[in-house]
Amino acid sequence: MGAINLKYVHGYHARENIRLQDQASTLVELLHSDTSYPAGSLVLEAGCGVGAQTITLAGNSPHARIISIDISERSIAAAREKVEGAGLSNVTFQQGDIFNLPFEQASFDHIFVCFVLEHLAQPVQALNCLKNFLKSGGTITVIEGDHGSTYFYPDNEAAHQAIQCQVELQKRAGGNANIGRELYPLLNAAAFKSIHVSPRMVYVDSNRPELVEGFTKNTFTAMIEGVRQAALGAGLIDAKTFDAGINALYRSTEPDGVFCYTFFKATATKL
Repeated sequence: MGAINLKYVHGYHARENIRLQDQASTLVELLHSDTSYPAGSLVLEAGCGVGAQTITLAGNSPHARIISIDISERSIAAAREKVEGAGLSNVTFQQGDIFNLPFEQASFDHIFVCFVLEHLAQPVQALNCLKNFLKSGGTITVIEGDHGSTYFYPDNEAAHQAIQCQVELQKRAGGNANIGRELYPLLNAAAFKSIHVSPRMVYVDSNRPELVEGFTKNTFTAMIEGVRQAALGAGLIDAKTFDAGINALYRSTEPDGVFCYTFFKATATKL
């Protein structure tokens, strides 16, 4: 991820690493089933983090060459270990800043960016920087979430307030937790063409126990729960309300509960 105006609001601790793995494994089919690259393609994964998405990216395109970069040495080390452990040999890892990459211009056939723009204060600038490294006719794929798309049953105001704490903290860190809805205008502002955006809703009820555990509990609610200390410290909410909100999110995982969240996936072309 880019070093300029970037602060990863969720932190780099072990619990967050586990949460990212739960998110990636739970959402593989929804987000990545239609992403694969031809044999011989050179693909840049910009902001690979701990390699949660890299495993699927490399597995879906075994004959493409992937260079995965991240600003964090610690994340790169974790990603490399993960990919090597999976027996994948088509990925090269490199520490790098999206805003200052060491590659030749127009050297990549495709670029893949997942859950990165939400952490950047200048997402259009990031897209413009990445576009410089894309060949004419090459494609970019961007995936982002949108916390404003969250709804659940039973509804609960304290839960909405707790979620809004995470949105506000990310905003104060220079990011945008609601960026999913902005992918089309962002790519358009960066002068990409043939932009196509598709919403990918995660719908969870008790008939989908793997999503109840993997997404509602271990991905989304764990993420909101993880900002408790920061939210209280910033005076965004009181402890009683925050805890009631977390309890309400867990309540949506009970047999009569429902939880929904929408990701947005965009593809575009450099002319």
